[in-house]
Amino acid sequence: MRILSGVLALALVAGCGGQRQPESYGRVTKFSSGPISKACLASERKARNPQLCGCIQTVADRELSGQDQRVAVTFFKDPHRAQEIRQSKRPNHESLWLRYKAFVSRAEASCTGY
Repeated sequence: MRILSGVLALALVAGCGGQRQPESYGRVTKFSSGPISKACLASERKARNPQLCGCIQTVADRELSGQDQRVAVTFFKDPHRAQEIRQSKRPNHESLWLRYKAFVSRAEASCTGY
């Protein structure tokens, strides 16, 4: 549950994104829009803002495929879905969860302060 809360908080905080940048993963300075940023902005989190949500989307564009992003968006609407994916023994769910955890870590590192 702690991981899920952190992921949702991160997604809400870092939402929108930008253009692909070099693999440095430093602070994001260009932002994008996409499914993660839209879900972030539509959330009820107090910390959400266009810069944060755009930053999260930029990291999502680097770390997650379009399909992965579509699944991640469902976590905003149904946090239990994230738990189901995390606990699933299906190989595709396990690999998705590993990619998602990496995304969350990168977004935290890149988007803190927005």
